[in-house]
Amino acid sequence: MKHLLKVKIYYEDTDCGGVVYYANYLKYFERARTGLFESRGMDLKELMDEGVFFVVADAGLKYLSPGRYGDVLSVETSVDKIGRASILFGHRVLREGTGEVLVEGTVRIGCVDRSLKPMRIRGDIIEPLKDYAQADDTMDR
Repeated sequence: MKHLLKVKIYYEDTDCGGVVYYANYLKYFERARTGLFESRGMDLKELMDEGVFFVVADAGLKYLSPGRYGDVLSVETSVDKIGRASILFGHRVLREGTGEVLVEGTVRIGCVDRSLKPMRIRGDIIEPLKDYAQADDTMDR
């Protein structure tokens, strides 16, 4: 299963040539991950209040074709791997209407406590994400 987020491209999202500024895709990925958590009944603010934080540990993007001013994009998000203290998300950005893949990427987030030390991801966080896992072997035991 994949989570979908629609993003309309406004002028502010683009460079002077009307092409989506490359770093904005990371923002779209972040919005999509937050949306995935919320769709599974998790409130990131509540988790933060409980001392559970998620930080980006690494990210990789491959740009295949430019998004442009006026486009509507779909950001697909899946859970590629769940580790003890991290989650690897897969992202694809497609142009609405044509289905053309514009960007592919991964982002690994780490779970940390208030002092930013790694901590094991709680079961009540992992369980709702399993529906978005790509395969049965996504758990890192």
